[in-house]
Amino acid sequence: MDGVIATTIALAGVTTLLLLAIATPLAWWLARSHAWWKEIVAAVTALPIVLPPTVLGFYLLIALGPASPLMSLLRPFGVRTLAFTFEGLVIGSVIYSLPFAVQPIRNAFEAVGDRPLEVAASLRASPLDAFFTVALPLARRGFLTAAVLVFAHTVGEFGVVLMIGGGVPGRTQVVSIRMWQLVESLQFGEAHKLAAGLVAFAFLAVLAMLLIERRAGRGPRP
Repeated sequence: MDGVIATTIALAGVTTLLLLAIATPLAWWLARSHAWWKEIVAAVTALPIVLPPTVLGFYLLIALGPASPLMSLLRPFGVRTLAFTFEGLVIGSVIYSLPFAVQPIRNAFEAVGDRPLEVAASLRASPLDAFFTVALPLARRGFLTAAVLVFAHTVGEFGVVLMIGGGVPGRTQVVSIRMWQLVESLQFGEAHKLAAGLVAFAFLAVLAMLLIERRAGRGPRP
């Protein structure tokens, strides 16, 4: 069980770090752009929320499998397939949890507004300086919410990780897959213990988000 928990935490941690890096420029563009097609990009980004996980997992399995065009590009580097590997799980988790990172950060950037950035520009701050010294600090609660959401969502993933990971012990077996395996083998005692741990974790994640939002509501407005 320790190996399952370690794999789950590693997957959630790597996914969270990657998504904070990926979602930040995307969320900034969605918050600031006036392009007519930005909501199309936003809709594509949010698609994993409504798309059945098994559907997304199926297409990822095809894309990461040995017969896909993507793998043919990576074959000269010694990569034959990413299906049923930890790296494949990371790719699937990043795509599946993308909206849970982008939306809170986008909301936080939109809440910053134009005024603080205009003040920074009047003080001769470059756009890049204003982003790092003004926008990011003011949007920090959005980043905290995104981190909690992504980490918790990754821990609870089932359909996507089952399709592209298969639950290989020591490699792709995460908590949600282990839970399913315990129930399937009628080991209800162990399943109850694992389920109770997941319920406690979910409660703490929700509580953390509520506390972040409460602090944001009481904090000074920019």
